[in-house]
Amino acid sequence: MINKRLLVKNLLSHNDENSFYDKKRFVNIGDKEGKAKFLKHVCALANSNPNNNSFIVVGVEDTTNEILGVDFFDDSKIQNLVNAYLSNPPLISYENIPFPHLEEGKVVGLVTIKSAGKLCALRKNIWKYWGGTVFFREGSISMPRSFDIEIHDVNSDVVAQIEQHARNNIELTLDGVIDFINNRHADLESNYKVFKEQFVLCWGGQTKKVEGKIYYSRLDIELINEQVKLFYSALDEVEVTLAEDTFVLTEYVQLGLHDQQKYYPLEKVVIKFNDNGTYKIDSTLLFDPPQYDRKMLYHIFNSNNSILEKLKKGVPLSNQNKKDLKDLPATHLICFLNGFEGAKQMLEDYRWLVKGYDLKIYRSLKEALRILRKVKYA
Repeated sequence: MINKRLLVKNLLSHNDENSFYDKKRFVNIGDKEGKAKFLKHVCALANSNPNNNSFIVVGVEDTTNEILGVDFFDDSKIQNLVNAYLSNPPLISYENIPFPHLEEGKVVGLVTIKSAGKLCALRKNIWKYWGGTVFFREGSISMPRSFDIEIHDVNSDVVAQIEQHARNNIELTLDGVIDFINNRHADLESNYKVFKEQFVLCWGGQTKKVEGKIYYSRLDIELINEQVKLFYSALDEVEVTLAEDTFVLTEYVQLGLHDQQKYYPLEKVVIKFNDNGTYKIDSTLLFDPPQYDRKMLYHIFNSNNSILEKLKKGVPLSNQNKKDLKDLPATHLICFLNGFEGAKQMLEDYRWLVKGYDLKIYRSLKEALRILRKVKYA
């Protein structure tokens, strides 16, 4: 079993960017340009590594290799993006790897790409890249190629050696459990469970009991053997249920206008552990968004956009503006779920201005975008 934190360290310490490994300060698949650049690198790495894994490490300063981290990213539909835009799409996973020195909620993203063994190309146009374009890695750069379009295996032995050096051991597992419970989550109710005598899962959060059921907020779940953060949310309510070979979490999101708030089931995630040393994660979207009067939402949408424009221009906000800004991530989320397509892009475009204004509102905004990734992938 590979310890993904060790794998990231091995990639950073022993190899500069090359034909099987790339590193990014961050990736953005919230708009067409970000999607296109991400797909370009995935296509190039898949074509340059037909018989082994290739990797993108996210959250690392390119010039210094300093691990700065990125926000936790739980997009279970990232494979859908790859399948939609690439022919002969590779298998792809995005994992969140915790590092002890990073602040709460920050991780290193590890994208693992496994080629289908066939030539990968863009299936259709996206941003400035034409459908049919084939990309390969040339050193540390992903480049289009129109000649000598054949895939060759040159990295299998090197990648196998790197992965072998990242194998987990009992000491690392025990240290991980103790660190999770006693250090990083000392202020939360924390638990662990061993599945199939092999997988150690830790989870911790603030708990409350409602009608006999326990719900978590600030929930953090890690698969200690692999040093992978499986779930993190600073705001939501999550129900956890256990069985002999499964760990199930059901996530609820609080939505509503003004004081009329209600919890709606968002997603159910089932982690099933197998006897052969593997596990599988299946997610089911449960969300049925609330519907509101469009005239009222039209007024809220325009008012929100006016506040964001004031923030952009440095115009002082009134007391009512400040109050509305606190609710803006939630109300803009509701607007988008009710057909106001521009609401999502407004949240993306103004997120850094909001971060500079108020970190608490910014965290709410990130949570709204996280929900949108789950329910409206486009």
